[in-house]
Amino acid sequence: MERRPQTDAGDGRVATPALLAALIFLVALNLRPAIAAVGPVLTGIGEDLGWSESVLGVLGAMPLWAFAAVSPLVRFVTARLGADRTILAALLVLAVGDAARSFGGPAGVWLGTVAVGAGIAAGNVLVPVIAKRDYAGHVSMATGVYSACITTGSAVAGLTAAPLAAMLGGWRPALAVWAVPPLVVAALWSIRVMRGTASASSDGTHESADGPVPVDSSAEPMDVGANAVGPVAVGSDTAETIVAPIPAVDAVPLCRRPMTWYVTLFMGLQSAAFYTMSNWLPSVVTAVGFSGAAAGVHLFVFQSLGILSGLMIPALMWVHGNQICAAVTASVPMVVAGLGWMLAPGLSLLWSVIGGMGQGAALVVALTLISLRGRTADETVALSGMAQSIGYLLASVGPLAFGTLAELSGGWTAPLVLFTALAAAQCVVAVLAGRDTGRHR
Repeated sequence: MERRPQTDAGDGRVATPALLAALIFLVALNLRPAIAAVGPVLTGIGEDLGWSESVLGVLGAMPLWAFAAVSPLVRFVTARLGADRTILAALLVLAVGDAARSFGGPAGVWLGTVAVGAGIAAGNVLVPVIAKRDYAGHVSMATGVYSACITTGSAVAGLTAAPLAAMLGGWRPALAVWAVPPLVVAALWSIRVMRGTASASSDGTHESADGPVPVDSSAEPMDVGANAVGPVAVGSDTAETIVAPIPAVDAVPLCRRPMTWYVTLFMGLQSAAFYTMSNWLPSVVTAVGFSGAAAGVHLFVFQSLGILSGLMIPALMWVHGNQICAAVTASVPMVVAGLGWMLAPGLSLLWSVIGGMGQGAALVVALTLISLRGRTADETVALSGMAQSIGYLLASVGPLAFGTLAELSGGWTAPLVLFTALAAAQCVVAVLAGRDTGRHR
């Protein structure tokens, strides 16, 4: 991706050199592996520590709780440190969390998982902000690249977790491996931070989330709350969508609009499906006779196909002038996959293909709905923060309930019934959230 070098953006900001700007994509590569690598070794963690499926379900839900809790706080840290320094801190927290989870004993698993979730939450918020800032002339391309990087990192971690555990002697070193990439990227990112500090010192500016700003400026720093990037809806997994210009502004608060809750429910349900299967699919697959390595391949297929479907679903986004077709098309495959894993688990690879196509498309639809349902930039930011914070809380029910039902029932049928029911509910919500925004506020 070409980024035209500039020395001044015309408003006092100093452009970031192309190579340093491209580091944001390496940051994006680190935003899922620490979570995705857990699923293939989840059974090993339980056996080693004597934890039941319900406890492992809590472990799977904890990163989502961290997302919901930490994302709204990132804006305050960024206002004090600046976006680049906050990213550096997030990478270091992520690396420390990876190490603590692997070598800190049972307590370290919990504390490390919280740290991992906190570090990733900061990256979820700031990676799209910085990419939009540094690639202002190529926002669509930059959005596609960092979205692909996030998905790629997740898929690679899921594929390699079980082989690494077998090769290195257990789940602890297999998870600890993922402390190395954020450390490497942090070392490279520190060059960018030091350059920004030197530039700020030389021209009397300080860095905000939107670039160097004169110290005596009365302007507020850019809002980088849960997903505050103006007309682009962003988050833990993200795709760029443009806010449709709607002249009329509704005086009814967001929280009192039915459409707000439909979008929030859709966001939460599609996230629940993705994170439930990311955590539990390898356990379901190995229970019917597949090897750990094969289970990793199934998870890789499930996660990686999201890149393809995410690129395809925008073609359906305005069928009949609304998003019902796109939302339902993205939701139905997860129902099919849930029924398949429940009734014909031997064909798990096929269900991973179908479910993977659904989850990738559903994410893009969810983020598109957030952008389209916000009538102004500020309203879009508020809706995005609400939909993703509450949505991740709802999503955490998925892996938690899946593990609890597996323990109570002694098998995987009951949790798969719940999973399929939630996917069916997503189809219903898809119709409500996809209706024309002008008439269904």
